[in-house]
Amino acid sequence: MKIAFVGKGGSGKTTLSSLFIRHLATTGAPVVAVDADINQHLGAALGLSDEETAALPAMGAHLPLIKEYLRGANPRIASADTMIKTTPPGEGSRLLGVREDNPVYDACARPVALDDQGIRLMATGPFTESDLGVACYHSKVGAVELCLNHLVDGPGEYVVVDMTAGSDSFASGMFTRFDMTFLVAEPTRKGVSVYRQYKEYARDFGVALKVVGNKVQGEDDVDFLRAEVGDDLLVTVGHSDWVRAMEKGRPSPFAALEDRNRAALRALQRTADDSYAHRDWERYTRQMVHFHLRNAESWGNARTGADLAAQVDPSFTLSEGLSAVQPA
Repeated sequence: MKIAFVGKGGSGKTTLSSLFIRHLATTGAPVVAVDADINQHLGAALGLSDEETAALPAMGAHLPLIKEYLRGANPRIASADTMIKTTPPGEGSRLLGVREDNPVYDACARPVALDDQGIRLMATGPFTESDLGVACYHSKVGAVELCLNHLVDGPGEYVVVDMTAGSDSFASGMFTRFDMTFLVAEPTRKGVSVYRQYKEYARDFGVALKVVGNKVQGEDDVDFLRAEVGDDLLVTVGHSDWVRAMEKGRPSPFAALEDRNRAALRALQRTADDSYAHRDWERYTRQMVHFHLRNAESWGNARTGADLAAQVDPSFTLSEGLSAVQPA
């Protein structure tokens, strides 16, 4: 299952995504976690030191390797240089699985031990000095979008992406790449403003969206959120001494997380798992192609000097049945 956490800056989006990742790890499920936020705090929220977080390989720095591997033997893609962030897979492309080992994970993913379980962690990478004033952050998350386009995952497998804050997620088609999107909102007018934007933007794309109320202090906060977001409110999360200790660098075993917050995490997992019944690979592939053609016309053809519409394989639909297809 592909799951995104979104929300305005300061809403607790990264904290909630890290708690959910920890919860999934306790079940023994395979998890790939991706930090796609400009602030790059997911590693620290998962207990890594500043040095360990800084040492995470940047996916953007390995984009040539990612492109070359995913291109495989796809005859519609003349070279890796002509691939852009939205390039869809076709016959001959290599696909990514959650459980497998492959050169992309070797280069970009690092194992993180969470109590007695482990996950894979990937990161887009921070802005560098050479990016300042000349690069858009969304160029950094292109590697994530490309990998999601080629990812085949099944039930009981999880890819959790901590997205960039606010409505910036809509600067690419990546917001359509998920089975479930959890929007973290505080019980304030500003807290729900991003929800309204997200709901409006996602309306025509079939995005499954649920709200996680965070920093909730009482029934009045719950009533406010319910009045503002209605049935989209899934669960609420309040103060956590466990989280506060983690943020101070004094972590305790995850089993010590408050019962009410553990119950909220279980509800998130149930909701994500239930979304599997509504998975539509044909729509997923169609949306992938839609955004690729838009990007090709807008800037991709001029940037690469190629007709990127020709990369679309009209007979190809991404599906779980293709998970073992790995061209030589």
